[in-house]
Amino acid sequence: MMTSALAGGVIGTLAMTTIIKTATEVGMTRMDFALLLGTAFTDNRRKARAVGYSVGFAEAYGAFFAIVGHGSWALGALLGALHAIFVATVLVSVLLPVIHPRMATPDTAANDITLIEPPGFLMLNYGRSTFLVTLVAHMAYGALVGLIVHV
Repeated sequence: MMTSALAGGVIGTLAMTTIIKTATEVGMTRMDFALLLGTAFTDNRRKARAVGYSVGFAEAYGAFFAIVGHGSWALGALLGALHAIFVATVLVSVLLPVIHPRMATPDTAANDITLIEPPGFLMLNYGRSTFLVTLVAHMAYGALVGLIVHV
């Protein structure tokens, strides 16, 4: 399962990042997931994108499929949708601002370090379509992982 989860994660990540990057380039969102995730680990913006692209959740998806006893593209898409809803509501508006060392808050100033704009609830600070882009990208990720992972 670990090999298929890794393969699913790579293919799912390629699809998700392609969807998000395309949406960014056509003006649907200002979100850069790789930068947002990567800057939690490094202040070097070039390295941050590489780190951000490497953060994956295929093993967690694979473990979920193992627990329920099967994986499928439909179950993966559903899991991706739930993941996107969690990301857009709890993670980026509650948890990430607390633990991300470079995310701006009402209590910070940009005196010493470059700060990342907080996404806000449903990531609306990055554009009105950002949540829909995130939802579609995560559903594609989950569907591909569910299709590829062998339980």
